Amino acid sequence: MRPTAVSIVALALVTTATAASLTSCGSGSGSSPDTVKVSFKQSMDNSVKVTDTYLADIKKQFEKEYPGKKVELVPIKASDADYYTKLQQMLRSPRTAPDLVYEDTFLINSDITSGYLKPLDSYLAKWRDWGQFIDTAKSAARGEDGKTYGVPDGTDTRGLWFDKRVFEKAGLPTDWQPRSWDDVLAAARTIKKKVPGVTPLNVYTGKAAGETASMQGFEMLLYGTNDGTTDPLYDRTSKKWIAGSQGFKDALSFVRTVYQQKLGPDVSDALDPNYRNTVWGELMPQGKLGINLDGSWLPQNWGKGSGHEWSDWSTRLGLAYMPTQHGQAPGKVSMSGGWTWAIPAKAGNPDLAFDFIKTMQTKANAEKWYIANSGIAVRKDVASDPSYTSAQPGTRFFTDLVASTHYRPAYTAYPKVSTAIQEAMESVTTGDASVDKAASTYDSTLKDVTDNQVVTQ
Repeated sequence: MRPTAVSIVALALVTTATAASLTSCGSGSGSSPDTVKVSFKQSMDNSVKVTDTYLADIKKQFEKEYPGKKVELVPIKASDADYYTKLQQMLRSPRTAPDLVYEDTFLINSDITSGYLKPLDSYLAKWRDWGQFIDTAKSAARGEDGKTYGVPDGTDTRGLWFDKRVFEKAGLPTDWQPRSWDDVLAAARTIKKKVPGVTPLNVYTGKAAGETASMQGFEMLLYGTNDGTTDPLYDRTSKKWIAGSQGFKDALSFVRTVYQQKLGPDVSDALDPNYRNTVWGELMPQGKLGINLDGSWLPQNWGKGSGHEWSDWSTRLGLAYMPTQHGQAPGKVSMSGGWTWAIPAKAGNPDLAFDFIKTMQTKANAEKWYIANSGIAVRKDVASDPSYTSAQPGTRFFTDLVASTHYRPAYTAYPKVSTAIQEAMESVTTGDASVDKAASTYDSTLKDVTDNQVVTQ
């Protein structure tokens, strides 16, 4: 569930069929003052029941803790893009709005601006556990008005996954840790030369990959081009988007190098919208991918009962942090996103909905969710608990990256900015444009999609 890849066009489409389906699942959240309706994204893979199982357990706890109250779970089985579209339609009317919704931080500000969500500050001020949440996670659910509209249920971080067997065949160290982009490319070139039949390096790219390309690919590069103290995509002082930066061009140049030097997958494969599933479902388990720039959540796909069990992944794969461009301080980079629980502005039972959040977000229940979902703790008390850090290989590695991570400037214009990034990536991936031309086109598009709220560097 963690990856976010959304078509902006899909978000704009409101089909008759979808509207009809929402009418049947809504029926008015306020129809019973004793029932809280909880809407969430259900996996398209019927064998993946992580979220369903967790929420069913919370439902039992809640109904026991609050006698006479009931929980109605309203799953939405849909792709990422369709989920966002359906959710936004549900939020428009008191008749269809649930009491609680699962909101991706990628789009939460769009729903805030549209008036679909209720600010939670009055609830949070009285909730002692809110002090346990790390500040960066809190900021991911904060609107431009300074109010908080969601409670994060975890985050994610990103790094380099590498196949130790491939590295051994290539004569590379199995405790590999690159110190710069040049080190990453050098390892990929070595794999290409010495291990035929293996894709050396995967960096997600292009419009078909959507936000996966923007965040796991481009932004993991862009945010490593400076010293980490300022945002290279958005100037928070002037509240304007950044155009014309050398860091932007350098990140595009890295992507172009990967694909023009055939260090990555075939371009046709890289631009396949299902390539992400191919990566974790086939290439990695089969030892056909040397290095993968990807996220902390991957192990949830390989666990018992997942339908794609891979029991020895932790011995076959190594982990390395993504270095900054030249190894400059802070030396490593990560991007974080995640999901939040939010209360619709038109919810019939907002108080009961927040009570449900409090049940979900006890220390014990939060820890249970982080472990089940291969998530990264956003509660300080869980992050320091040995039972969490030792629960799964890689947990400590990805949790430690929270200190060096960055959150996207997910303001209202961000989805369109993200699409412009994907278009620039795709043009250099296919070779249809030079780095300078792709960057120039991006700058022009940026002015259009942000109403000229741009500052040039």
